[in-house]
Amino acid sequence: MSTALPTTHEALTVPEVMKALRLSRFKVYDLIRSNQLQSFTIGRARRVPADALHNFMQDRLKEAA
Repeated sequence: MSTALPTTHEALTVPEVMKALRLSRFKVYDLIRSNQLQSFTIGRARRVPADALHNFMQDRLKEAA
């Protein structure tokens, strides 16, 4: 299975998360604001840990089952 995630990055940018989930910028920030997707900031740069994105997707799969 092909993945849209860069495998060498431990922290993803919002555009990378948008591409991986095929969601809009607004929806990604909505997930972050609602604490469904963990993230952190360094200065003005927001990053999503790759593990947090993986956990988010796994949680959604479990909910769908």
